[in-house]
Amino acid sequence: PIFIEALVRAIQDFPMINISVDGYKIIKKKQINIGIAVALEDGNLIVPVIKNADQLNLVGLARQVNDFADRGRANQLSPDEISGSTYTLTNVGSFGATMGTPIILQTNVGILAIGAIEKKPSVIETEEYGDVIAIRQKMTLSHSYDHRVIDGALGSMFVSRVGEYLENFDDSRTF
Repeated sequence: PIFIEALVRAIQDFPMINISVDGYKIIKKKQINIGIAVALEDGNLIVPVIKNADQLNLVGLARQVNDFADRGRANQLSPDEISGSTYTLTNVGSFGATMGTPIILQTNVGILAIGAIEKKPSVIETEEYGDVIAIRQKMTLSHSYDHRVIDGALGSMFVSRVGEYLENFDDSRTF
């Protein structure tokens, strides 16, 4: 849910990510409907859709994710619950991968893959000691997008913004 919240906030900042292509037409979506990839026991995926994800708080997103994951794995989702996404999120890190190259679910124009969180050496700038090397937890975000409508600048700014929201998550806030 934290990743979905960051994703939704970045889509609000960059609404041209929340579009689809129909022939020669670009359709800007008003609703932010996030597809979440759910791994099934047979190795396949199903992508239930959190409709109007921007209208849910973190608790509401968590409930929706848990419900969809449980019912998806039990093959109990309706066709309406697996259609209408405007952007998709997948978690390759849950299988130990640090990054992936996700394939865009049509009619979306983008998908974000979250990699595994690992401890890595990082250069940290400090006033007292200058640059120091410290161990930090790092995660890679992989963003695939339809280059017909999203150029490298928009794609890069968008995924960077998702990262900013994740790095600045306020874990002391009330939900």
